Amino acid sequence: MTRRADGVDLFLEMLAAERAAAPNTLAAYEADLRSCADSLARCGETLADATTQGLRHWLADLAQDGQSRRTVARRLSCIRQFCLFQLREGLRADNPATSLDTPRPERTLPRFLSESEVLALLEACLPLSGASSAKWRRGLVARAALELLYASGLRISELLALPRQALGRDARMMMVRGKGGRQRLVPLSDSAREAAQALLQADAMLQSPYLFPGRVPTRAMTRQAFDRILHDVGLRAGLDPARLSPHVLRHSFATHLLAHGADLRALQVLLGHADIATTQIYTHVQTERLRQVVAEHHPLAAGAESATDAAEGGTAAKG
Repeated sequence: MTRRADGVDLFLEMLAAERAAAPNTLAAYEADLRSCADSLARCGETLADATTQGLRHWLADLAQDGQSRRTVARRLSCIRQFCLFQLREGLRADNPATSLDTPRPERTLPRFLSESEVLALLEACLPLSGASSAKWRRGLVARAALELLYASGLRISELLALPRQALGRDARMMMVRGKGGRQRLVPLSDSAREAAQALLQADAMLQSPYLFPGRVPTRAMTRQAFDRILHDVGLRAGLDPARLSPHVLRHSFATHLLAHGADLRALQVLLGHADIATTQIYTHVQTERLRQVVAEHHPLAAGAESATDAAEGGTAAKG
């Protein structure tokens, strides 16, 4: 197999070997590098001889395409790592990415469900009595998956990769392999454990190595298959499926824990965040919720709003 002269193949191999990057991560890095290479080609440059000006043209192209600042910053991070890799490997003598400015990140708060909405979602999992065996099993899958996502704050990739042996009958904790191969212990609620055991019983004859097997039992369920299940359950629960995703359930887990007094450092460990700065976004969620509560329910806030409305009405009457 012929290697690319710009070092892209070597870079991706390094990410896989030294950082245990997942296949999806490697695919994202390769797509970012391909995007940069396409833009550089229009300037008469390549990844091997890119200039700072050429990289700035690429960033301008991304912004012009309407990509968010978060996406631009992520792609710039990829190129910075790649240019540093080229320098360290002796593929070039300079680093054209050192003077590139990172876009200021947009402050976006994570979306989450209310506690009553989560309960409605869980209750909508199991079909009515008399349903076919296929629909009944689909309900068991939905219930076990949603219980684990909400009770343990798992990422969808972590959930679908769970082996059958991940939880024992009386287990209170479960070992999860997260990003970069890092392992952590997450708690199991009684209802999550019971839902998973019910699914294991139903799938006893499948002999799959996974807790959530796909159509082919030797493989795990795909993300797309789970998304379809979540969409159907959301409709049955009376929730807009556009508001639902596995990450929304993870955000709900974190937000509800914090609302009930959980420690931020403990939340970091439960979520598997390498940096507590990532976890601190949930303090902003709490601050925004408190602001909304005061605006909606505090008598002075309501009075101020009424006074504003009255003043506007009086002005309009005079006019």
